[in-house]
Amino acid sequence: MFNVAILGFGTVGSGVYEVIKENNALLKQKTGEDIAVKKILDIRDFPDSEWESLVVHDIKEIIEDNDIDAVVETMGGTSPAFEFVRDALLSGKHVTTSNKALVAAHGTELLKIAKEKNVNFFFEASVGGGIPIIRTLTESYAGEHFKEITGILNGTTNYILTKMDAEGEDFEKALSTAQELGYAERNPEADVQGHDTCRKIAILASLATGKEVNFEEIYTEGITKIDTTDFEYAKYMKLSIKLFGDSKFEDGMVYAFVAPVMVERDHPLYMVNDVFNGIMVEGNMLGKSMLYGSGAGKLPTASAVVADIIAITKNKDKNIPFGWVNEKQAVADMSETSHKYFVRFKGKDTQFINKCKETFKDAKEVYLDGKDEFALVTGLMKEKDFLMDLNNLGSVIKYIRTKIA
Repeated sequence: MFNVAILGFGTVGSGVYEVIKENNALLKQKTGEDIAVKKILDIRDFPDSEWESLVVHDIKEIIEDNDIDAVVETMGGTSPAFEFVRDALLSGKHVTTSNKALVAAHGTELLKIAKEKNVNFFFEASVGGGIPIIRTLTESYAGEHFKEITGILNGTTNYILTKMDAEGEDFEKALSTAQELGYAERNPEADVQGHDTCRKIAILASLATGKEVNFEEIYTEGITKIDTTDFEYAKYMKLSIKLFGDSKFEDGMVYAFVAPVMVERDHPLYMVNDVFNGIMVEGNMLGKSMLYGSGAGKLPTASAVVADIIAITKNKDKNIPFGWVNEKQAVADMSETSHKYFVRFKGKDTQFINKCKETFKDAKEVYLDGKDEFALVTGLMKEKDFLMDLNNLGSVIKYIRTKIA
């Protein structure tokens, strides 16, 4: 018998219980083990439920139970999740988590403890929900030198931007719809400000480099300033707008950012819509590959957690080298990244337009009927050079980075 404890019995935690129950025979076939949930940690009691007798309120009842082989952390946040996971690893229990905030903030320390205690700390479900991106990077693409990992990593923001694109809704209305459907939290800040995507791209970049990428060093910009006029321009130019988590790897440096990006139709991520996620990986031998699927949700995420449980049962007596070492990875300042830029300016004064064209010599002009403004799409520029040039001009409404050939 392989016993599991679940920390946090919300959406994902209850999903893990359901997957283990419904697919129990399949799990035994895959692992040769009877996998069972022995205890559930939650502040609630769940009276009259089938799992009522499994619920405990004190983490010590799990940490000190020698019959529990693995702990599943689905609480979210960094505290007390970090303390609970740390203590579980120190007690010699394997751990799997769906918690990207925990992995991004404390992954290095937890991986080190797992190695020292000869147990495993896995986190497949922390990025991409049901998309097996973690194991793909560490196993299937283990022989690659990575050149770029770029993804649409947050279903909430992708749904909002899809509504704005397809139906012309403004940001507030699209957000309200997402909240009504349960795609967005009552407080959506972590999603719409890009923080969720930032933590996920930091985890992927850490796996790609084998070193710790500090999420706090990654430039992060959300979608709250994107408006309907931006999408009118995008449609006119046959583009769309997506929130990207982007990381490039060159000469020992990571060039990473989170921001809205205008993408053209032949970009692999252009057709990733609604609540789905897509992740594009480019390797020096592989070329480009894309993974697509449900980036969140109860059962897709739970399925990824259970995949980690299966991997743990197959390696319960040894630590699998996994993740990254305790060494900091250099992250370039955003000013050193290079992009083409879409820039909106107020008015249509011919003299000012000419001044803008002289400043951005390779720029293309874009006009929309009925708008007292115009836009330019620049050539490829370093961000610091672009901002310097832009500061010498007035009447700037906004700019958006682009992925245009």
